[in-house]
Amino acid sequence: MQSMSQSPKPRRPGPPHNPGVRDLVEGKRRWSSPSKVENLKEGFRGWNERGFLPHRDKRGLSQFVTFRLADSFPEGLRSEWEHLLEIEDNQQRRAELESYLDRGRGECHLRQLEIALLVEAAVRFFHGERYDLRAWVVMPNHVHALFKVDATPMAEIVESWKKHTAQMANRLLGRRGEFWQADYWDTFMRDSGHELETRSYIESNPARAGLVLDPKAWRWSSARFRDDYGVLRI
Repeated sequence: MQSMSQSPKPRRPGPPHNPGVRDLVEGKRRWSSPSKVENLKEGFRGWNERGFLPHRDKRGLSQFVTFRLADSFPEGLRSEWEHLLEIEDNQQRRAELESYLDRGRGECHLRQLEIALLVEAAVRFFHGERYDLRAWVVMPNHVHALFKVDATPMAEIVESWKKHTAQMANRLLGRRGEFWQADYWDTFMRDSGHELETRSYIESNPARAGLVLDPKAWRWSSARFRDDYGVLRI
């Protein structure tokens, strides 16, 4: 039994567990088609949750994923972002939380050239092999990526990016501890229009955050690889 004199465990930085996410996921499972046995064996979990956010991991989906640095929601600035968690609409809440990310809170290690190049290289590395990369941007404290899932589950793709870059980045920075926030946000694309809108959102993020005027001027983004017809040339 814990001693009464012991201090409580400090809260981890970032949004806390969402008590309603399990019911939300159960509801989504009821109306969606059940995952095939072979997909489950390959690691595709369908609708699932890890305590805070719902995820849908299925072969063939195009996914918009956001993952962020561990200190991007600093505990010391909790009063700035805590009220955002009370927004009931999931889509609106995520939009507000992503807008908060653009304020650039935390150490913003991704501002450093070596770290940004490392992360961008990791996101691009298995393009055409494990996934079809459609768009990306490396911001000062978070990353957006849009890709179509093939034989490798989304969760495995994102975790491989995070694990590799966390080890390398910590080594370059001479630090230890968590580099990325444990969870990530993902949204699957409903249709081509949704995907086009999401691509624009990703590539315009640096301009929207006031970091550049022209999205193509941001060094760590797929925008600079678009030709005059909007085709990604990588």
